[in-house]
Amino acid sequence: MIDAILNAAPAWALSHAAPLLIMVPLFLAPLLALVPTGRIAWIISIAATGISFLFALILLGLVQTSPIGVVSYEVGRWPVPLGIELRVDALNAMILLIVTTIGLLSSIFSWPTVVAEIPKQKRALFYSAFLVCFAGLNGVAITGDAFNLFVFLEISSISTYVLVALGSGRDRRALPAAFNYLIMGTIGASFYIIGIGFLYAATGTLNMHDISTHLPELAGHRSVQAGFAFILVGLGLKAAMWPLHQWLPNAYSYSPSFVTMFLSATATKVALYALIRFLFTVFRPDYGFEISAFSAILMPLGIAAMVVCSFQAVFQTDVRRILAYSSVAQVGYMILGVSIGTTAGLSAGLFHLVNHAMMKGALFMAVAGVVLTYQGTTIRDFAGLGRSAPWTMTAFAIAALSLIGVPLTAGFQSKLQLGFALFDQGLWWAVGLVVFSSFLAVIYMGRVLEAVFFQPPVNPRKARKEAPILLLIPLWVLALANLYFGIAADFPLGLARDAAAAAFGVEAFR
Repeated sequence: MIDAILNAAPAWALSHAAPLLIMVPLFLAPLLALVPTGRIAWIISIAATGISFLFALILLGLVQTSPIGVVSYEVGRWPVPLGIELRVDALNAMILLIVTTIGLLSSIFSWPTVVAEIPKQKRALFYSAFLVCFAGLNGVAITGDAFNLFVFLEISSISTYVLVALGSGRDRRALPAAFNYLIMGTIGASFYIIGIGFLYAATGTLNMHDISTHLPELAGHRSVQAGFAFILVGLGLKAAMWPLHQWLPNAYSYSPSFVTMFLSATATKVALYALIRFLFTVFRPDYGFEISAFSAILMPLGIAAMVVCSFQAVFQTDVRRILAYSSVAQVGYMILGVSIGTTAGLSAGLFHLVNHAMMKGALFMAVAGVVLTYQGTTIRDFAGLGRSAPWTMTAFAIAALSLIGVPLTAGFQSKLQLGFALFDQGLWWAVGLVVFSSFLAVIYMGRVLEAVFFQPPVNPRKARKEAPILLLIPLWVLALANLYFGIAADFPLGLARDAAAAAFGVEAFR
């Protein structure tokens, strides 16, 4: 399919795909604030995310066919490193594909939930903020400039705070959740930009590739080590790395349903990408301070997230909070893979990142359908829905089984790859903890599935009512993807392995 898109794409699209992927949603966003109705804004948002998705496919094809595996675009024709560079390799091509795919699917499914949860006069503005957030996330993934990564990070974050706060029409707790998210996000961004300041003081450049060429001779410099520490904390907070995740449960629980679904599948993934970019491309895994960070910081925190947040999920009664704590636990799996410091470990972490976007997107879509049709989010509200909403709940069950890691699902494939990477390094005890945290996932997701399929409804007269077709179509696309890639995992696993190889700067996965 990618070859066909490359052959059909005009020359201008091939030449300018990188900037257009950001510019289309970013330039359309202010226009949405002027359209007369929310429905028109919704249609434009689908068009914008769809166009960006096509550009992401073009960039992936260009990277795969490039002799050096890199697509570089000089903004304003200013030569690198003086000017701003948009730089795409296999690592961020994979992230761009995830963000644009989820963006397109979430745009399609969004309209029924937006009508139900957002006041009529604010719907066009809501979609405007969404496109700003979408453009910002793509900008983080595509930029080759460390300072512009901060700019795009803030573009996406500021619009996200607005989107979360708009959930106050349904639940007033969205306002303090948005404020808490704003404070924590600002702290994370501040730490990141301070770290970039230290790196600029040491190297005199902001281009990430150029920084990486200067650092080998400066690895023992205190400014470099301080910059590394600030960047690790700042991006770790943005990625909801335990114990810096305190903003996430409330933000996911009280946001509009559409916002929760989109953020859960994209925002932490993009922040984790930025962290991986610095750990493996800007810095090097063979630096002494980074080796210490892997073994003494990232690995313990990843394991703690897997176990602690899984325990917290077990004791929740609201399905959205169960899934929110589960998201932090799943980030722990990714961090654990990264902390191994090998191509196998990194590819396993990235493979789980791809699969988690699919499974958590499907889970929150299904929850959005329940909120829309039955106005409930507790486990008790889910009782008996397997009979009254079988299509919605069957898709939910497929994604839940993938989250647990049941064989023949995508989640099993990525956990299996993580286990192989851990065994290769003799970390058999960590494999045991992965299995234990998966057992905890059986408990907290099993509680929901047991209520859905084996308990009678709280209201025996509850009418059979499915989610709207606009919600069911993208929901089942993600649910079937969890099954298909659980059986034939070559495509996402290949993307993850190529991404890991690109991060390490090697020609092939090993």
